[in-house]
Amino acid sequence: EMAVPRRPSGGGLRRAPQDGRLEEINKEFLCDPKFSDEEDLEEKLAVFKEKYMEFDLNNQGEIDLMSVKRMMEKMGAPKTHLELKKMISEVTGGVSETISYQDFVNVMLGKRSAVLKLVMMFEGKANESNPKPSGPPPERDIASLP
Repeated sequence: EMAVPRRPSGGGLRRAPQDGRLEEINKEFLCDPKFSDEEDLEEKLAVFKEKYMEFDLNNQGEIDLMSVKRMMEKMGAPKTHLELKKMISEVTGGVSETISYQDFVNVMLGKRSAVLKLVMMFEGKANESNPKPSGPPPERDIASLP
């Protein structure tokens, strides 16, 4: 059986160039004044990079329809071809058939809601053991701040 290890130690040689490329893009986001008030930006970007590399199956530096399809199936939320196309165009603004890393990060950090973003958030929540209360998040009061 061809069990491929999910994360080869050291990131795997094949991944190295892409890792570096995405790292460069992350630096640009970190320097972008538009996101300067984003909490934990560096951590978030590190997570986005991991995710993106997980889904960019052909290592092309972009996520295509098949990659989105497989990723949705893996997350237990399979989509039709049409839904997938719609998801991609939501992220890219309809200008591209593939999702670049910039597009991906912009959607994840942006205020715009997109199916992909909702699914990613959901996947993160699904990985946490404690169930989250449904409904709007409670307003944070001063007392609850760290």
